[in-house]
Amino acid sequence: MALEDAAKVIDEGITRQGYKGHGFEATYAGVTSFLRRTYSKDLTGVDLAVTGIPFDCAVTNRPGTRLGPRAIREASTLQSPDAPYGWDVDPLVEFNVADYGDVAFDHAKTWEFPKALQAHIAGILATDTACLSLGGDHYVTYPILKAHVEKHGPVSLLQFDAHSDTWVDDDPERIDHGTMFYKAVKEGLVIPERSVQVGIRTTNEDTLGVNIIDAPEVHRIGPEATVARIKEVLGDHKTYVTFDIDALDPAFAPGTGTPVWGGLSSAQAAAILRGLAGINVIGMDVVEVSPQYDVSGATAIAGAHVAVELMCLWAHRRKFGA
Repeated sequence: MALEDAAKVIDEGITRQGYKGHGFEATYAGVTSFLRRTYSKDLTGVDLAVTGIPFDCAVTNRPGTRLGPRAIREASTLQSPDAPYGWDVDPLVEFNVADYGDVAFDHAKTWEFPKALQAHIAGILATDTACLSLGGDHYVTYPILKAHVEKHGPVSLLQFDAHSDTWVDDDPERIDHGTMFYKAVKEGLVIPERSVQVGIRTTNEDTLGVNIIDAPEVHRIGPEATVARIKEVLGDHKTYVTFDIDALDPAFAPGTGTPVWGGLSSAQAAAILRGLAGINVIGMDVVEVSPQYDVSGATAIAGAHVAVELMCLWAHRRKFGA
């Protein structure tokens, strides 16, 4: 679709023919799929599926991340309909990207959610389609990781966050947004010595061997040195990337369940993500956008931009390799 078609073409999320190409719909109109991608449950020929996880259970103080996927999709329509700025790959032109919609589960049977999500993601991966997930509170990464490890084996974890989420929790039945990476390490899903947490700024005495680049250190050494340290730890190992929006300072993303001051700026995050081009990304998510706590919409906008950067990270590796 070209710019001159915008006056007569609308709702590309359902009317687009195929999975490639930019869209030029009015930002305030049309079906709000992620980046105007085609909605489809048929992943035949699709390279990357975007899926939403409208779930929250026990986010500290401020629930509402179930509204994150919808807000991120809406905010994504505000982005330029041109190639992603600063990248040498254009995922929307070079790869088939579809919006797979959301995971279905019974909100009144919370205990059934983990298996429902794991099966949802496993179904995507079974078609050899990569997955970009829009959360949802940070617990959702745990069932997603299980599905990825079933396909790829134990992975490196690259986590952008204010919190390590490795607090002790040996109860397998608990659904907790602050202990799931403790379980992921203990269960062998994540290789701690090959994993990095960036932006941490809350106390946790036991990091389980995961490498930490806390927020003060990022501020001190800058994005370029941060990227170098991350790449040194990850090497070429298969890596799952999760970005909790509270990795950003509340000045840039106030609409999250657990805001902590002193975090990354959006400029720092963008520079780090773009600098990581070449890492071996096999899956990714952005989580904990709670739009109702941010009347400006800045948090959802940040979440949409992070999602695009993650998509570009995946596409760069897919196109150029190591």
